[in-house]
Amino acid sequence: MRFSKAVVKFRVPILIVALALLAPSVLGMAATRINYDMLTYLPSEIDTMVGQNELMADFGKGAFSFIVIEGMSDEDVEALKAKLEDVEHVESVIWYTSFLDPEIPKEMLPKKLYDGFNSGDDTLMAVFFDGSTSEDATIAAFQRIREITGRQCFAAGMTAMVIDLRDLCEREEPIYVGIAVALAVVAMLIFLDGWLVPFVFLASIGMAILYNLGTNYFLGEISYITKALSAVLQLAVTMDYSIFLWHSYNEQLETTPDRFEAMAAAIRETLTSVVGSSITTVAGFIALCFMSFTLGRDLGFVMAKGVLLGVVGCVTILPSMILLLDKPLQKTRHRALLGDMSGFSRGILKAFPVILIVFALLVVPAYDCYKKANGEVYYNLGATLPEDMDYVVAQNKLSDTFDIASTHMLLLDAGLPEKDVVAMVEEMEKVDGVKYVLGLESVTGSTIPREMLPDRILSLMRSDSLELMLVNSEYAVASDEVNAQIDALNGILKRYDPTGMLIGEAPCMKDMIEITDHDFQVVNMVSILAIFVIILLVERSLSLPFILIAVIELAIFVNLGVSHLLGESLPFIAPICISTIQLGATVDYAILMTTRYKAERASGRDRREAVDIALRTSVPSIIVSGMGLFAATFGVAMYSDIDIIRSICMLLARGALISMVCVLLLLPALLLLCDGVVRHTTLGMAHKNGIERK
Repeated sequence: MRFSKAVVKFRVPILIVALALLAPSVLGMAATRINYDMLTYLPSEIDTMVGQNELMADFGKGAFSFIVIEGMSDEDVEALKAKLEDVEHVESVIWYTSFLDPEIPKEMLPKKLYDGFNSGDDTLMAVFFDGSTSEDATIAAFQRIREITGRQCFAAGMTAMVIDLRDLCEREEPIYVGIAVALAVVAMLIFLDGWLVPFVFLASIGMAILYNLGTNYFLGEISYITKALSAVLQLAVTMDYSIFLWHSYNEQLETTPDRFEAMAAAIRETLTSVVGSSITTVAGFIALCFMSFTLGRDLGFVMAKGVLLGVVGCVTILPSMILLLDKPLQKTRHRALLGDMSGFSRGILKAFPVILIVFALLVVPAYDCYKKANGEVYYNLGATLPEDMDYVVAQNKLSDTFDIASTHMLLLDAGLPEKDVVAMVEEMEKVDGVKYVLGLESVTGSTIPREMLPDRILSLMRSDSLELMLVNSEYAVASDEVNAQIDALNGILKRYDPTGMLIGEAPCMKDMIEITDHDFQVVNMVSILAIFVIILLVERSLSLPFILIAVIELAIFVNLGVSHLLGESLPFIAPICISTIQLGATVDYAILMTTRYKAERASGRDRREAVDIALRTSVPSIIVSGMGLFAATFGVAMYSDIDIIRSICMLLARGALISMVCVLLLLPALLLLCDGVVRHTTLGMAHKNGIERK
C-alpha cells in the first residue's frame, strides 16, 4: 500500500530519474563487448580447451586461418607472406619457404608437403595469430589481412566467421527490433482498447530494455545470441504486465473517481499478479543457467534480469506515464475487438469429451516427433550463413580446391621418439577422411634427423615440451563422419602419447555435442521442477502443477514436432531454449485461468459454471498475451538471415500460438475431468460452502 501510494505521489521524479538513467544505459550498452565465438562457452577443464591454452602458452599460437591464393606467382606469394608476417598479432605465416630457402624450387619439397600447399595454379598459406579466435586484437589483425590480400585471396577460419557474423548482426539487429516493435504495436492496436496506449506501453518497456542492455556492461561481455534475442524476448514476455496494469487501472476507475487512488489500487493489484506471473518466466530463464555450456548462463541471466526490470518498470514508470497522459489515453479509447466470449466458452465446454479424445490421440505422435526433432539438430552454425558471405566463400574455396573441410591440431610430447611419431602419422593417415598429417617429419622425411633442421623451422612446430602437427580432414565440422574420425585419431594418439591432445574446431564441436546433449536433459528437468514448485506454492495444490505443466509440455512437443514434420533442422541451442522459455513464458496463461476457476469453485459454483466463467474471462487476456509474443517474434523469424536467431524466434512465435490453443481448449476440458481430484488435493477447496455441488 505504501509503495503504490509512493509511486503515485512521486510520479514526476520517477519519470525524471527514469529518463536520466537512459544516458548511462546507452553508454553501457555501447561499451558491452559482444562475443561471437560459441566455442568460448565450453567448460575450461575439458581436454580441447586445456589444449588450446597449452598451444598458446608453449607456441604463442591461438587462432588459425588458411588463406587460398589464386593464380599468383611464387615471387608475389613470397612478398605477400612477408607483408602478412608484419601484421601486428600475426604470430607466424607458414608457406613452403618456411621450410626451404625461397631460391629452392618448391618442387623440391617432399611430395606430401608440396601437395599440401599447392593445387593447380592455387597455393595455400597457413596463418597463426597470437590471440584467441574472437579477441579484438585477432579480429583487427584478420581485417588487416583481408585488406592486404584483396580479392585474389580467400581467408578462411573461425575468425573470419566471427567478423562476418558480427557485421551481419549489426546490420540486421536494428531492423528486426524495429519489425518486432511494429508488429507488437499492430497486435496491441487490434486487441487492446486504446489507440495511444500501445505507444505508452512501448515507451515504458523500451526503457526497461535499455536498462537491461546497459547493465550488461557489468557482465564484461554477452554473446551475440543474447544481444540479438534479449530486446525482442523482453518486449514479448513483459508486455503482459503492462496490459494487466492498464486493465486494472480502468476497472478501478469505474468504482474510484479519483484517478490517483485508482492507480494506487491498480499498482497494488498488479504487483501481486505480476510478481506471481513473472516468477515462472524468471524460473524458465534461470534454468538455462544450469547448462555446462555457459551460453545458457549468459542468455538465462540477462533475460531473467530483463524480466525483473520489466516488472519494476511496469509498477513505477508505466503508472507515472499513464497518470501524466491520462486525458489523451482516455479520449483515444475504443471498444475492444474481443467482446463477450460466452459463446466460445459454452462451445468448448460442450465439446470437452471430444477435445480430450483428440488431444489424447495427439500425445504419442507429438512426443515421437518431438524426440526426433531433438535428434535432428545441427552444430555447425557457419554452414547456415548466407552463401555470399566472405567466410562461406573462402571455406567453399578451401574445400573445393584443396579438399580440406576441417583442420585438427595434435599436441605431442616433444620427447616422443621420432620413430614413434612417424609410425603414429602413418596410422593416422589411414583413418577415413584424413587427407594428410603435417609436422616436422613432413619436412625431414624418414632420413633427416629433426635435430638437423634450422631453429627457425623447429620453432614453428616445436617448443621445449610440445610438438605441433596439423591434421587436414575431408570431413566437415560437426558431422558424424568427422566425429568418428576424431575418435579414431584420439585412439591412435593415446596409444603413442597418453598425454597428447587433439584440438581444433572439430574436436571442440564434438565436445559441444556431448555437453549440450546432457545439458538439454538437465535444463529440461530443472525448469519443470522449478515451475512445478512455483505452481504448487501459488495454487496450493498437489494436482494442478501436473495438469498445468502437462498442458504446456504438450504444446512444446507439438511445437518441436512440427519442425520435424516440416523437415527443419534446428540449431542445437534452439530446443533447449524453447523447452524452458515456452514453458516459463506461457504457463502463465494456464495459471491465470486456473486461479479464476479455483476462486469460482470456492465461491460455491459447480464445476461447469466455474470453468465456464474462468474460460470466458481469461480468453481476452490469453489471446492478447499470446498474440503479443507471436507478433514480437514472428517478424524477426521471417527477416533474419542468421539461422539460429530465425529458428528460435520462429519456435517462440509458433509456440505462443500452440500454447494459447492448448490452454484455451485442453485446460478447460482437463479441469472438468479432474475437478474431483483437484478439489481434494488443493488447500481450501474441499470443504467450502457449496463446493460439493457437481
